[in-house]
Amino acid sequence: MSRIGVSGVLQRVSFGVFTAVVLVFVPGAVAIVLLHPGTGVAAALFGVLCAAALEIAWIRVGSVPHRTPAISLPVLVVPALAPVLPGQAIIGVVMFGIIVALLVESRRVSVSVYSAGLAGVGCMVYFLIAWLVGLAGLAELPAVAAASVGYVLFVLTLEVVRMHLINAPADRGGRPLFSPVRLSALLIGVAVLTVFSAYWAQIGLPTPGTGRTAIQTAIGTLMGSFTVALIIIVVRSIRDMRRRLIGLVAGSSILSATRNADSDICISAVLCEAAASAVGVQSITVQTGPAEAGAIGVPVMLEPGELRFLVARRDAMDGAFSGVDRRALQALAATAELALQVRQNMAGLTMRANTDPLTGLPNYGAFQEALDTINSNRINAEAIAVLFMDLDGFKRLNDTYGHQAGDEVLRVLGQRLRQSVRPHDVVARVGGDEFVIVLTCLSTLAEAHAIAETVLAASVAPLAVGADIITPSLSIGLAFSLLVETDVASLVHDADHSMLKVKKSRRRGGRDGDVSINVSGHRSSQFNDTIALAIDEDELQLAYQPIVSLVTGRIWAFEALLRYVDPELGAISPPSLVEKAKNLGRFDKLTRQIAEKAMNAAAKFRLIEPEIVCMTINVEAGQLAPERLGRFVEDLNNRYPEISLCLELNERSAVRLSVQIREQVNRLRSGGILVALDDYGSEDSSVDSLVRVPMDILKIDRSLVDDLDDIRQREVLTALQSFGDTLEYSMIVEGVENEDMARRLAQLGIRSAQGFHFGVPKGFTETVDRLDEFGAKAVLPASASPALAPITPHATATPS
Repeated sequence: MSRIGVSGVLQRVSFGVFTAVVLVFVPGAVAIVLLHPGTGVAAALFGVLCAAALEIAWIRVGSVPHRTPAISLPVLVVPALAPVLPGQAIIGVVMFGIIVALLVESRRVSVSVYSAGLAGVGCMVYFLIAWLVGLAGLAELPAVAAASVGYVLFVLTLEVVRMHLINAPADRGGRPLFSPVRLSALLIGVAVLTVFSAYWAQIGLPTPGTGRTAIQTAIGTLMGSFTVALIIIVVRSIRDMRRRLIGLVAGSSILSATRNADSDICISAVLCEAAASAVGVQSITVQTGPAEAGAIGVPVMLEPGELRFLVARRDAMDGAFSGVDRRALQALAATAELALQVRQNMAGLTMRANTDPLTGLPNYGAFQEALDTINSNRINAEAIAVLFMDLDGFKRLNDTYGHQAGDEVLRVLGQRLRQSVRPHDVVARVGGDEFVIVLTCLSTLAEAHAIAETVLAASVAPLAVGADIITPSLSIGLAFSLLVETDVASLVHDADHSMLKVKKSRRRGGRDGDVSINVSGHRSSQFNDTIALAIDEDELQLAYQPIVSLVTGRIWAFEALLRYVDPELGAISPPSLVEKAKNLGRFDKLTRQIAEKAMNAAAKFRLIEPEIVCMTINVEAGQLAPERLGRFVEDLNNRYPEISLCLELNERSAVRLSVQIREQVNRLRSGGILVALDDYGSEDSSVDSLVRVPMDILKIDRSLVDDLDDIRQREVLTALQSFGDTLEYSMIVEGVENEDMARRLAQLGIRSAQGFHFGVPKGFTETVDRLDEFGAKAVLPASASPALAPITPHATATPS
């Protein structure tokens, strides 16, 4: 016989035995009580009430709700009734109370009879153990304690066997079936309570007054057990309501988060997780059919036109579901349906917003997003190309055949383009008669050019529009990119520019007028190689801009700024250098080189002019982690004890500091490293940064001082200076371009400044020459060397 067959037979046999026990003891108890109406009826009724309450007040012996065994303690009724009723009647009273309680709670006869029979057999074990212990000469109270512990262990053993036979699914997350702490506390508690119950039944309740009868004492003892049951029920109800509320709130929040049209979260799985948390289940599923007996289910529509049921199940012996549980499931199911509907609506809106209505292709916005994603996520061995295409003579086509014919040509052209490329390529309509294709997963320029030839051949085939035959003509510009682009928009620009060269050649009727595809000389691979080599060979240079005191008129610090001029590519902007260093995985290496050179230069500046006490460098907040640059800057700062190293954090990288980075910043500050918040007052600035970013210096962006005639700017600067004095950080105003600005800032109480008025960034040699000739003087005389004299901001580019 199979294991399943054996389990079924054993379950039926056990149910039959427990049913027989009920049929024997309950009627017998009724008969015994009725034979002694004056002595037993009142005690029996209170016993039934107490047993019912104790059955509902079950206690779990495992740490996983609804997935580990639970046990009720109607055995507490036994010692209270022992002085007034015989054992057979007590067992019947306990079983009758359990039947009444479970019929009211679960309305399932089979569950009620099984539970009553199990408790009845457990009570027989109780009396057997008490008798055996009594024969051994042990006192009555220890015998009661041993019997009650035996009852609990016997019932739990049968429950574990039953759970093993039914093989119900129960994921306990690796935790055991029993909690040793809970089980020990349960056994001790049951022993103590039954001993007290037996003791009070013998000598009377510990209450004022005398002359109580045995029945009065039994009833009083039962009321004590009834009170214990009520306390357990109330505490568990409060805990369950709290868990249900938390589960509903958390579940609704998670389900609401799935409304995003781009979300790939399975609503069905999230719904089951939320319902399990809110209701408390052994298992929960979304299925095609309604709930079976003992489970609860609510209808839910997670797919259009497909009705499903969210079905929650518990062990039959683990407390029935309530109406509140059902309403919680209904609320979560409704939330899931709403989330799904919102997601579908948003998906439709997103598709319409990102799709060209005429051709069904992605529009310009979707194309830009796709190109950024493709460029950012490709590996360096994967090349891409952009084909920029323009339909020649489209205005003349509209004028000749009408706009309806022009629309039809565009629609067919869009279909041809899509069909002529590979599935992973992107085709978009970006203008009236302009299309763009992003070719991905390329190896060589020749491969991209071959695909472009295929696209051209497919596109220029004649097509019928009504009674007319139209032969489209295309101009195509191709830009090939071998490595990840720092500025991917330049790739599109180069493809567009190459396409315009085709059109221009045709208009001029030159010898290349019949060429339809022009390849751009895009230099992304050369740019990447150039930057990588410059960083690896430590060829990048620094320029130094003075930071001065408006109080003393002297230089006290310099800011190190990145500079690089390539012999072929020319001057490369610092933002491009930094962005390319990030893409090439060399950003931290670049920052180390800058910091080393800057602090070495500062030490030499100080030998010339002792008033130079600080050097500032620009870093991003994430770089300060110990495993990146944290330990390096600590060591670097220790190597130059007479120079303060200041790390300037741009506000964009510092606006959301993690707890770990914040702790690291404070660690660096405690070690003597200064931290500055750079560019405050730019478009990303917020008051939140002033109170949340640990700092020693606040650098004010030039946008806050571009019009000091505006009283609002002056008031903001005054307030920030006052704020800094209170929070003990210094303030430096950037962008000071002339003597008038410097004077007005000093009048406002600003103590430090930086800008062209005090000198444009200069290389190491020029800075040394300045310090040799003029010392730490903030403003150079007009007769100074042209290489050193300050210049107007209109004569040079703004330093980065």
